[in-house]
This record gives sequence, C-alpha cells and structure tokens, in this order.
Amino acid sequence: MERPTSYTALLDSSVLFPAFISSLLLWIASTRLFRVKWTEQIHTEWIERRLARYPDLSRAQLERRRQRMDAEFRDSLVLGYEGLIESLTLPDPNDRHVLAAAITCRANVIVTANLRDFPESSLSQYSIFSQHPDDFILDQMDLHSDSARLLATAIAQHKLSLTDSRPTWTKYLEFMARETVLPKSHQAATGKEFKTLISAALQQLQAGK
Repeated sequence: MERPTSYTALLDSSVLFPAFISSLLLWIASTRLFRVKWTEQIHTEWIERRLARYPDLSRAQLERRRQRMDAEFRDSLVLGYEGLIESLTLPDPNDRHVLAAAITCRANVIVTANLRDFPESSLSQYSIFSQHPDDFILDQMDLHSDSARLLATAIAQHKLSLTDSRPTWTKYLEFMARETVLPKSHQAATGKEFKTLISAALQQLQAGK
C-alpha cells in the first residue's frame, strides 16, 4: 500500500492517554512513516484525563511531556482552526474542535479510540476518516518495503523506553494483547516474520547502548 509522504494523522486525546498507546504512537511517528498533529486543546484534554485517572501525578510533569512532544515534532501543533468549529456537525459537539483541526491541517486520518464520535457521514465530505489506533498501527506495516522494519524498530524502542516498569518482552506483549490496548497489533507482532524483525531491532538497539 503506497501513500504520499505527506500522509497526516491527527491524534485525538483518547489516544494520547493512556500512556502505553500514546508513547507507542509517538515512537512510530518518530520514524516519519506519517506526519503527526494535535492542538493545544487536545493537549489539555489528555492532561486532564490523565490527572483525573491518576490524581497523584504532577501537572508540571505532564506539562513537561507536552513540551517534549511539541519540541520533538516541531510542526505538530495545529493553529487557526477555531473559526471552523461552529460550522461542523458531530454526534458530540464537544468533539468538533478535533475535526476542525483535522480539516485545517489537511489530515488524512483522525486516530481515535472513540470511532462512533467521528462517523464517516460527518468526515467523508472533508476526505478524512477515523481509525482506531490498533488498526492504524497495523496499516504502517504494509506501506512499503521498509515500513515493517521501521515499525519493528519503533516497537523495540518503545519497549526499551519503559524504564520504570522494565517489562520483559513477554510481559510487554501480554499487556499489548489486552482487549482495551492493542490486540491486533499484538497478533501481528507475534507473527514469525515480524517477530524476527523486532528481535533484530532489540539486539541492535541494546548493542548500541
């Protein structure tokens, strides 16, 4: 499956929290398989969601993460979309800012865990579609001859970045397999050919430390 290098994905707050999915998507974005986008309002939403779930977390810590995200992906922040919000229609009016930002940055896809909030009937006229992060990650595997290797490297980098929990590869895959996490991506990651790519990436990354 070929697509332009300008392929753009707007990440909804529902995939910027929880942390496992968010950090994996960002590692994949760092391979430049797609251009990643979000807004200040989306940042605010995922930060508030995370604080509500984990009230002992420091807001300053999450703000630093926001700043690192913007610094790592320098063209990620969408501006000037607010004027479109009132003209849009979605099942939940509070989600209109997400679609407005996607239109403004000419996103191809809105990556969201809440697909019913972004139905095809509302998005198709803007040549945008919505996709669950599990399906979105799977799509990266078959883009071109090198995309599977890049995705495998991103997964390996993500696993090694979890320095607090330090999961074994088995525990990492068990967590990914959960129905509320990334079960389809887990199935692909345990396939023979892709598993070999991940193993090679892990060895190379660990050797380079």
